[in-house]
Amino acid sequence: MMKVTVDRFVGDFAVCEKENKEMIDIEIKNLPDDVKEGDILLIEKEIITIDKAATENRKKYIENLMDELWE
Repeated sequence: MMKVTVDRFVGDFAVCEKENKEMIDIEIKNLPDDVKEGDILLIEKEIITIDKAATENRKKYIENLMDELWE
């Protein structure tokens, strides 16, 4: 299983970052309909799902970092 984070969308592709910081392109047509930038995806064989728990945890982590910067 591979875990990637959606960085951005370019044309028909989602540019995603693997855990080792390597960037890969995934065709949008192969992704869940509700995928958005910042989502963490789990890729197992040809099945791609959004890891909602990991995405929410990452979002909270980033919000906490931003809060610390502005305090």
